[in-house]
Amino acid sequence: MSALAFERSWLMNPGSLKLFHQCRRLIQSEFGVKLRLTEDDLEQRLAEYAGKTRSTDLAKTWETLVPQIPGLDISQPEEEPVKTEQDRPKRMYRGQPVPDDDTPAPSRTKIYRGQVVS
Repeated sequence: MSALAFERSWLMNPGSLKLFHQCRRLIQSEFGVKLRLTEDDLEQRLAEYAGKTRSTDLAKTWETLVPQIPGLDISQPEEEPVKTEQDRPKRMYRGQPVPDDDTPAPSRTKIYRGQVVS
């Protein structure tokens, strides 16, 4: 049995596989990222997205799945320093930054019945 197959033996359990697919669906709906079973760092990416989520369903599902994954090294990140107003992250939607409200919208040429209007 190869090393990767041994490490992924937790996916042979139907309960674990069901939890994985549930996590995968929730990650795809929130972040727009589709995880695949063949990825080398699957467990780490699952942990990464579960740590960033705002979804309580994903957090609970991940907490249920973690004990079933052997050898998973999830080191807790060190406490982050207090952020100032300049350091705050931009608003995000499905993993993409949302432009600020004070950013001007790009001007467009309006055409009505084949004529340019202002």
